[in-house]
Amino acid sequence: MIVAKDLLLEVRTKDMWVAMVAFVIMVLFAFAFALGPDGRGAGRDFPGILWLAFLFAGTVGVGRSWAHEMPEDSLTGLLLAPGDRAWVFLAKTVVAFLFMLGMELLTTPAFFLLFARPWPPDWPALLLVLVLGSAGFAGVGVLLAAMAVHTRSGSVLVPVLMVPLEVPVIIAAVEATRDLLGAGANPWPWIHTLMAYDVVFLALPLLIYEYVWEV
Repeated sequence: MIVAKDLLLEVRTKDMWVAMVAFVIMVLFAFAFALGPDGRGAGRDFPGILWLAFLFAGTVGVGRSWAHEMPEDSLTGLLLAPGDRAWVFLAKTVVAFLFMLGMELLTTPAFFLLFARPWPPDWPALLLVLVLGSAGFAGVGVLLAAMAVHTRSGSVLVPVLMVPLEVPVIIAAVEATRDLLGAGANPWPWIHTLMAYDVVFLALPLLIYEYVWEV
């Protein structure tokens, strides 16, 4: 029910979705203009540009995961509802994951087009990298946003903490994407790294959720 509620609210307000997509589009055009009309100046840096755009968009969007619960102290009512609070975290993570993945699926083809990059033959593996990267962003972002929801400087604290914690995701996703775009390279060691990171940061909230609200 929390997932359905948040999806319905986002359809009505479009706060997270619009912020994330608009940010990625601005980064896309900024790099496209900076690297030339055909974007070929990106070279091996193309995967890094792609995932840095997703990282910054994720800090803008996922950091607002709990924003809908703040008016009228809705968060207190949500936490007092019957059931395990871990389901609240899981629901918020699912919503953030869906919006991250949707944003990436919408904007990735535009990146390939504007930077004149060929679409990788092993596109299912690229889709898997996008899914795992989105899960990593969502797991960390929702946890940090929950920890900062009652702090006065939460809007500043979440990006400051989220960026360094997402470095393993960025490195693994960039290298996996680069290997997928290269001839004969093996992206699977990096994909396995993404899987391990996701397991850790999707399981961590289930272990510490009772203490998060005390931060």
